[in-house]
Amino acid sequence: MRMLTRIAPLCAALVTAPAVAADAPVIVKIPRLTVEASEKIARATMDACRKDGIQIGVTVVDRSGDPMVVLRDTLAPRITLEISRQKASTAVNFNATTSSMESRFTQPFSAGKVDGLVFSAGGVPIEAAGNIVGAVGVSGAPTGAQDEACANAGIRTVQFELESAGL
Repeated sequence: MRMLTRIAPLCAALVTAPAVAADAPVIVKIPRLTVEASEKIARATMDACRKDGIQIGVTVVDRSGDPMVVLRDTLAPRITLEISRQKASTAVNFNATTSSMESRFTQPFSAGKVDGLVFSAGGVPIEAAGNIVGAVGVSGAPTGAQDEACANAGIRTVQFELESAGL
């Protein structure tokens, strides 16, 4: 009798498992940021910094953190390219501005010590209709707040299209 009480739940689980799996979709639709939108964001980001006399590097990444567009202004140091890429990658992977995480990962073995992550201001996620589609990272301004302001200005140029995207 004790054996029957152990087998009955297993049988019930096996019978219901295919029904649960049948309800799951076989594909997932994933919204993507177009290269045209990425170019528009990157150019507007650079223009916003130029208005303040700031030369920057800017990277726009897709939802996976892979670069879509990379620009470096004429006098921006080469290092701004790698830093902007890392800021954008960090923002998209954590779905948060890098400025909001500046003091979050300070312990010796925390995520903040992982190569390729940068937790200083200048990385901003890009959302479309509530879905993360990418991020923009900026490096080269005297402060991270200025980097982030330029990134936000770039995103604002396509904000209407992002919010009205039919996803």
